[in-house]
Amino acid sequence: MNETTIGASKAKTAKHMTDWFDLSQYEMPKMEVPADFRAMTDKGVAHARDTYVKAKAASEEAADLLESTYATVTKGTTDYNLKLIEIARINTRAAFDYAHELLGVKSPSQFIELSTVHMRKQFDLITAQNKELCALARMPKYRTRNEQLSK
Repeated sequence: MNETTIGASKAKTAKHMTDWFDLSQYEMPKMEVPADFRAMTDKGVAHARDTYVKAKAASEEAADLLESTYATVTKGTTDYNLKLIEIARINTRAAFDYAHELLGVKSPSQFIELSTVHMRKQFDLITAQNKELCALARMPKYRTRNEQLSK
């Protein structure tokens, strides 16, 4: 069988089924839509478009705000972690230097003097390091929404 014969037989079967079920009675009647109804639907469509445009702009603004917030948090976290590594390196070096100096102690009074000097230096150093960490941990000053959008 070729395609022409198959297409013709399908069309004939479809017409036969339409006649048999009398589908013509279920067709939509042809009527004119009143102008008021058309104006109302046009208003609804226009309102939906405006709402869509506003929602799209708001979602893009929120995405930009999240992106800038994420970038700020990422940079702050990186800076804080780098400072922690630096502090650990400095404190470890100070501990090894102190241990090396202890190896040269010849008397208890020299041990007490060396320990007192070391504790004083470490106290001052840790105080300064805590101030640096606190400064890094503070949240950056929030810019207003217009300042962020103008960037």
